[in-house]
Order: sequence, then C-alpha cells, then structure tokens
Amino acid sequence: MLKVVVFTVIILLVCVVLLCVRMIIKKNGSFPNTHVGGNSSLRKKGVKCAQAQDFEDRIRMNLFERLEKNF
Repeated sequence: MLKVVVFTVIILLVCVVLLCVRMIIKKNGSFPNTHVGGNSSLRKKGVKCAQAQDFEDRIRMNLFERLEKNF
C-alpha cells in the first residue's frame, strides 16, 4: 500500500514539473492564455467569448428591450 502511495506521489510531482517547465525555465514565464479572447486569429474574425458577447448585447439593448427580455 505504501509503495502505491509513494509511486503515485512521484508521478504527480513529475506531471506538475512537466506542466510548469515553461514557467520555471523562462524569466517571467506564465501559463499560455487559452481563452478565446487571447487567440489573435479568432479576434481578427470577430469571435469573442460568450460572456463578452452577452455583455455587449446587454449594453446595446434599450430599457424596453431589457424589460421585454426579462418578462
């Protein structure tokens, strides 16, 4: 049982180190931005995340449209 726990902990540590290689090696390294807004080719096409699109739609609606949508 103890061998399995030690083996599992070692595997998890190796995985964490491999995931953090970019952060550890590069000065001021960080994880890559995987959000839709962080992708330049999607931004050029006008694709945004659902939250940003919803926010923009709410801003564009007037009071009557907002009330109509909620009721």
